[in-house]
Amino acid sequence: MEITSKVAIVTGGGSGIGEAVCQELARRGAKGVAVVDRSETARETAARVNDSIGQPVAEAYVGDATDTTFRRDVYDQVSEKFGLPRICVPAAGITRDSLAVKLDKTSGRAMIYPLETFRLVMEVDLVAPVYWALEMVARIAEDRRKRGLGRWEPQEHIQGTVIFIGSISSLGNKGQIAYAAAKSGLEGAAATLMAEAIFYGVRCGVIHPGFTDTPMVRAMGDEMINEKILPCTQLRRLITPQEIADAICFMISNSAVSGELWADAGWHPSA
Repeated sequence: MEITSKVAIVTGGGSGIGEAVCQELARRGAKGVAVVDRSETARETAARVNDSIGQPVAEAYVGDATDTTFRRDVYDQVSEKFGLPRICVPAAGITRDSLAVKLDKTSGRAMIYPLETFRLVMEVDLVAPVYWALEMVARIAEDRRKRGLGRWEPQEHIQGTVIFIGSISSLGNKGQIAYAAAKSGLEGAAATLMAEAIFYGVRCGVIHPGFTDTPMVRAMGDEMINEKILPCTQLRRLITPQEIADAICFMISNSAVSGELWADAGWHPSA
């Protein structure tokens, strides 16, 4: 699928991997890039993207990615301004790390990971990305219906691509019961959506980044990164957001690439 002249929606576009994806899509010729984020940094990202390529292709949309009305409004506004979105990278995500069961050695009582926190992480990291993807698929399906088109045929070329942001944590990671469950859930959602959405010519895949130099990872602290992460990474450094963005664009551009791509920098955690 050609990125040139396509319209893309990227959630979590205000920083980290999302911002890098916005920059790379614009650099590769996307005619419209929706920078979606709950933070005002989305506007800064959009300005940087436009400045870097000298064209007003990026537009910021500030709001809660888990809100249904906001999601639909973004798609409406993007479609009106740039045309039908055909690339969706729902990159917004959070972590709320803690052991699943933590024993208080003084009282002897076990504390269970809070249910409300688990639900929050699942809502942001699993439910919201799936529904941003479904929104695009639905609009492509409606557009095809209006044009009198039925089942997609290969000679039409790919009609749309969704790339979910998974994680190496989907394999299981201590202290990340909710985050790991959400990222693992994206694998099943992507496989199912691919099987269904290809009827309309839409592909779906998952990229699993390793520890990437983003605000989310930096929040873990230098001591944790230097002592617990880098020694378990063959490259012995954090991955750059630009490297992940390049891999995502590779997945979008090469239709023969299906399923999951692991961009983990040789991650090999100890037992």
